Amino acid sequence: MPTTSTETTLPATRAAVILPWERPDRDHDVRAAEARLEEAIGLTSSIGLVVVLNAILLLRARRPATLLGAGQVDSLREAVADKHISVVVVDSRLSPGQQRNLEKALGCKVIDRTGLILDIFGARAATREGSLQVELAHLEYQRSRLVRLWTHLERQRGGFGFLGGPGETQIEADRRMIGDRIVRLKRELEQVRRTRGLHRTSRKRVPFPVVALVGYTNAGKSTLFNALTGASVYAQDQLFATLDPTMRAIELPSGRKVILSDTVGFISDLPTELIAAFRATLEEVAEADIILHVRDIAHPDTAAQRADVLAVLGDMEKDGMLDAEWPSRVIEVLNKADLLGGIEEVPHRDDAVAISAITGEGLPALMSAIDAHMTDSMVVAHYSLPAHAGGAVAWLYEHGEVIQRDDKEMRIDVTVRFHEVDRARFETQFSDVIQTQGSESA
Repeated sequence: MPTTSTETTLPATRAAVILPWERPDRDHDVRAAEARLEEAIGLTSSIGLVVVLNAILLLRARRPATLLGAGQVDSLREAVADKHISVVVVDSRLSPGQQRNLEKALGCKVIDRTGLILDIFGARAATREGSLQVELAHLEYQRSRLVRLWTHLERQRGGFGFLGGPGETQIEADRRMIGDRIVRLKRELEQVRRTRGLHRTSRKRVPFPVVALVGYTNAGKSTLFNALTGASVYAQDQLFATLDPTMRAIELPSGRKVILSDTVGFISDLPTELIAAFRATLEEVAEADIILHVRDIAHPDTAAQRADVLAVLGDMEKDGMLDAEWPSRVIEVLNKADLLGGIEEVPHRDDAVAISAITGEGLPALMSAIDAHMTDSMVVAHYSLPAHAGGAVAWLYEHGEVIQRDDKEMRIDVTVRFHEVDRARFETQFSDVIQTQGSESA
């Protein structure tokens, strides 16, 4: 008997993307409106919305009620009705009142830039940590918007346990429950940070240096991570494809092992709720021995994206998450050179490396650059050890790079290159067998 399919495909949600744009001050370097609108369209498309209308609306003044001017709201309402649009994305921060008034005027759902990015993060988070971070950010955002989320706010009710005492309004109870949940989430995230701190301490005991990938969202970090490690981290041509940090060990040309860490992408005007919620993720960057700043060198707005990433890292320094020496640990990686015709076509400074993570071009040079950077941060030490101190010699081979060894009848003279932390550990652990020593910069 033939079967008939009862499956139906839901119609795609049609969306409009609107960029309110105030004429920029000539004295400030800001991204072009067209590039900002393109980014907003990419963000909107990345969560499955079909963008059927996009526009840049110049603002003479920011209207307290709707942000947009009355004429702009009227024109937008006609376009929403004509194109059967269900969602309007306003690429700006809207107050709760502005969001509510626009929804009433346009007759459809309205979300601002913060809400859009939160939705994307909610769809991408895969681990327990990522889910906690996203939920915290959502609650911080919702707490200020309860006036829009509820229609029964002025109802009062009697006490039912945690739901509130006599005379407590619904909005007060909801705000209190959100506040309680935020407190619990922050405790859980603090435990996550402590656990990650223990993991970092364990790595320092091994120890393997950490190389962290940072960069603007969709710059190709995960593709590069996969190319260097042979892993299969989710990598797609979409914004915020990676939200949860992933780590793998790789071996450099010198034979040294390092841990490569893939992190969440940066973006301009990142919501303040997310900056706080994703602090644990950014701590991997703070602990890194080397920071690979991956740039989409083929993007027309690559210079502004670079400035955005450096601004976030600068803010991390101000918050005490990064030390003042972090710029010396950065290697700039100019990715997607294949879109410009190859690495030879990419103009760059001597301290930057042009690559294509897709084709593999330039990757050997990048590995060598990481190796050289590791060498620059190492010291060379000379030790004279008794001939029976085989354990100490084995430790040096395991944790450093033995440059020279001279076995004599009564002693072993050895020259080794390793990190300062390893030098201190070796001299503490084997102080009873070291006969003479000396050190110098690598």
